[in-house]
Amino acid sequence: MNGPGNIIIEDREITNERFELTDKSAHYFLGPNLTLRHCTVVLKVPASRLYFDRPLFIDCTFEVKQELKNHQQWVAASLKGCRFKGRLSGCDFGHWPEYSSLPGFQFGSIEDCDFTEARMDGCRIMGCDPATLRFPKWPCFTILDPIRRAPELCRVKWPGRIGRVLMEDLHAQPARTQALTEHAPSLAKQLGTTPEEIRAVIEQFDCIVY
Repeated sequence: MNGPGNIIIEDREITNERFELTDKSAHYFLGPNLTLRHCTVVLKVPASRLYFDRPLFIDCTFEVKQELKNHQQWVAASLKGCRFKGRLSGCDFGHWPEYSSLPGFQFGSIEDCDFTEARMDGCRIMGCDPATLRFPKWPCFTILDPIRRAPELCRVKWPGRIGRVLMEDLHAQPARTQALTEHAPSLAKQLGTTPEEIRAVIEQFDCIVY
């Protein structure tokens, strides 16, 4: 999509460079046929201005300087050995071809990535093995295999509206959902409880990492 205000990075293999995607008047397009290795990618634009079309990121660091909200374009990217820093909410990563019929969404993947320096809220890992990933620690927590584990998670009493709003809805997640990461303080504020009360319950489950 060429045009004024569009910045397109495609048909290249780039190593050890720094990319600053910070111009809020621009639309950024990464891919197709783009490979970044050992690069630093600084993100300070809303999701509506960031587009992926099968880029391959290998051992890259993403520095999210402005909270990135509801960015499903990650499932059109392949991520291997990458590190994430900053705030991510409502973002999906991995393999989810059903999300869009566009060809780029058929090739998404994630493995060996590190989210320990990120704050994730309502983020999902789709169609990939979460065992290869490092998730953020408390006050974030990650439900592994949430659809299959939904019945046992619903059997206990959760504080506030956590059970009714979050746990009872797990079965309705897309079939490829392999992990769901939440931010306990944000969840507590929304659903009428405290992080401490949430933690007291999640400590009972080996399918929740925190």
